[in-house]
Amino acid sequence: MTRMPTLFIPHGGGPCFFMDWSPPDEWDRHRQYLRDLPATLPARPKALLVISGHWEEPAFTVQSNAAPPLLFDYGGFPPHTYELTWPAPGDPALSERVHDLIRAAGLPVAKDVTRGFDHGIFVPLKVAFPDADIPCVQLSLASDLDPERHIALGQALAPLRDEGVLILGSGNTYHNMGVLMQSLRAGPRGEVAGTEFDTWLTDAITNPDPDERNRRLARWSQAPGARNAHPREEHLIPLHVVAGAAGADIGRKTLEDQVLGALESAFRFG
Repeated sequence: MTRMPTLFIPHGGGPCFFMDWSPPDEWDRHRQYLRDLPATLPARPKALLVISGHWEEPAFTVQSNAAPPLLFDYGGFPPHTYELTWPAPGDPALSERVHDLIRAAGLPVAKDVTRGFDHGIFVPLKVAFPDADIPCVQLSLASDLDPERHIALGQALAPLRDEGVLILGSGNTYHNMGVLMQSLRAGPRGEVAGTEFDTWLTDAITNPDPDERNRRLARWSQAPGARNAHPREEHLIPLHVVAGAAGADIGRKTLEDQVLGALESAFRFG
């Protein structure tokens, strides 16, 4: 079976791809990147395993619902954005496989049979896979957000890449909501936010030595501009999981876009 890459995708803000913005093209490059994503894959995925910045549990928790509903875990948006649909099936067999891989690695793991897809899943994937015909399983972050543990999680999940499973981390490379909301209200002012951290992050991800890449990611909070970009790191840590799953594959940037006055990027391994 064809080996799948691992991807970190920016999922935007709320239901951003399905509503009007000013300027109207604010999310166009993000949206086009997601639309084009399936054509960049070596084969149609057998299933999707997605780690979103919007689910944290004490232990890594695997969604095992055969027909997950949507969780409209955003507020203050137009009424029609609470009527979106994305009826992708779950995959209980994949859920069991994920659970077993994590347990075998000695990491804490649990299952959740009722969890639905949060907007870090259905908003970007409704653009990328609008037919919702590929089984999808969501996996939580651990609430300690420990970078080394999440890299280890990715390493435990790496065998799935040879089983037709596309491992996706869904978050943002810049997620300082105070800065983003100020830009939304008043428009971008001056220098683009997140440039310094994005430069560091790109250099770390594209390092040809995967061990050095992972060492740098483990120390991400010491990077220039790190805590400005991520006052809290839940939207960055999905990147650590896909980097861990990358093994020896070297990362590359596949999107760089300026939205709401900040720099956002996507990365791919393999």
